[in-house]
Amino acid sequence: METLLLDSKTWLLVLTGAGVSAESGVPTFRGLNGLWEGQPVESVASPEGFAKDPLRVWRFYSQRRAGAAEVSPNPGHTALVEWERHLGDRFLLATQNVDGLHRRAGSQRIVEMHGNLFTTRCSNVDCKRAPFPDTTVYPDGTVPGCKDCGSLLRPHIVWFGEYLDPVDLETIQGFAQRAVKAGGRLVFLAAGTSGVVYPASGMVDQARAMGGETWLVNLETTESALRFKHFIQGKSGEVLPKLGRLV
Repeated sequence: METLLLDSKTWLLVLTGAGVSAESGVPTFRGLNGLWEGQPVESVASPEGFAKDPLRVWRFYSQRRAGAAEVSPNPGHTALVEWERHLGDRFLLATQNVDGLHRRAGSQRIVEMHGNLFTTRCSNVDCKRAPFPDTTVYPDGTVPGCKDCGSLLRPHIVWFGEYLDPVDLETIQGFAQRAVKAGGRLVFLAAGTSGVVYPASGMVDQARAMGGETWLVNLETTESALRFKHFIQGKSGEVLPKLGRLV
């Protein structure tokens, strides 16, 4: 297997997708066949679905919280923590996963692009209450309310039809720009994602345009793998612990 050298000149940007969490036992939307209780997942993961039936949405996310709390980070998560400790500020992890496993493993320099399952916020965009940690598994039939304005609370998740936070995108882009400005060796590695859709597709293109190395670690191969210079097929939990060489 190829080796990824992580030396004093390396700036490493990592993107993780659902495949990394799946190895810990977290079900993916694909694993749910795109359905929940016989309805499209979008019905419980969209602003429209929340407006129509907030009770159903909270039932879905409470079940997801309960399930995610029962699983543990896997060796892939642990390997990324070790890489971060080695590289320091020359490491950034961007994840599409919302289960919080990266933070539980010890990752600190992290951008949770799609939000966090264990964070809640007010559904009223004019409310000044900030998103807050919330591990509560709400009983069926419960929709929590905002103590500040009285509106309904919602999971702090980027739903279908919503935009990624521009601040998160600027953080990722700024990291790559600092790497180039510093004369460093920029490396972009995607793990547990096909690399087909945005943001993975955009990030690999940007890294290549900036002269960076591109790596993909994924269980399945797709045509998009050709966009990466290096492709290693396999489970991230098995590949990542052996991939990095810290010098």
